[in-house]
Amino acid sequence: MKLPGQDAMARHADEHLVTARIKLPRRVVDRPLRQVGKRLLMALAVLVLTVLIVYIDRSGYHDNADENLDFLDAVYYSTVTLSTTGYGDIVPHSDSARLTNVLLVTPLRVLFLIILVGTTLEVLTERTREEWRLNRWRAHLRDHTVIVGFGTKGRSAIQTLAATGLRKEQIVIVDPSAAVVEAANADGFTGVLGDATRSDVLLRAEVHRARQIVIATQRDDTAVLVTLTARQLNRGAKIVAAVREEENAPLLRQSGADAVITSASAAGRLLGLSVLSPSAGTVMEDLIQQGSGLDLIERPVIKAEVGLNVRETEDLVVSVLRGHRLLGYDDPEASPLQLTDRVITIVRASPGATSAGDMRVTSPE
Repeated sequence: MKLPGQDAMARHADEHLVTARIKLPRRVVDRPLRQVGKRLLMALAVLVLTVLIVYIDRSGYHDNADENLDFLDAVYYSTVTLSTTGYGDIVPHSDSARLTNVLLVTPLRVLFLIILVGTTLEVLTERTREEWRLNRWRAHLRDHTVIVGFGTKGRSAIQTLAATGLRKEQIVIVDPSAAVVEAANADGFTGVLGDATRSDVLLRAEVHRARQIVIATQRDDTAVLVTLTARQLNRGAKIVAAVREEENAPLLRQSGADAVITSASAAGRLLGLSVLSPSAGTVMEDLIQQGSGLDLIERPVIKAEVGLNVRETEDLVVSVLRGHRLLGYDDPEASPLQLTDRVITIVRASPGATSAGDMRVTSPE
């Protein structure tokens, strides 16, 4: 088997030693300095409010140094009170001042301390929150899509799947590069950092509960190992893999892939077609690009089409999927259409027209 040049799966050969980690998309947060600035402003606001409360009721306080309580004394008392220092040189002696301390100043003191130690509390609770998010993510993840490799092919596959209505929450990226996983998180996807040829890494991506798996590595030997591991963990998932060399495609199918796309050969054929007929090349490019011009879709046969010839349908039918057999439109066995058939048709693209029962038919790069 040919081993093409290095790619994202081989850039860090020693990364397989790193324990696989799940990285959920982070919520947008302020920069650290901005967060500190906000906390300081909140603490200052609490201090100013306390000073005003004390100064308004200054007649109910007793100063051991002199009988009168001025504004500076109110600031001093508020500062030492909120910091829980409490020297005792200024004390509330009237009933109203004591009631104000119980109902207002004490809660403000607690709020002041919470604001000041908020950063520390946030660090201490970060791990707990992250574990809670991971557990919640695992509990709700079902019938999702696992994308192995977040390079050009992986991103193109995601764009096509997203155009058919697949939500970002239903996509999990697996890649051995920390930078790539960070990029996936930035785009709103959950990422698993690790070597996808290892079963423990794929298990962290919940591949055993996935509906479909896209293997978009650029090394053919890596694609084979990932396919073998994924098929062992999930017998029912649809596995689509990409290879560079056409001679390796049968090996991918034997490893458990339902469909194999030869990226180099497909690109070469499209180049050759464009040389012979630029217009034909443009049409083919349009067909494999989701959401514009013409779309190639797979859909079930509707009741009104049962019993019709493939040429009598409103859509342009190019193939009929009957059971596990793919019949061309000119195959005598393709007609008449049956209720259990699925047809692959060419339709005019319209935003949001693809339903859950329709499936876009494309070739990754």
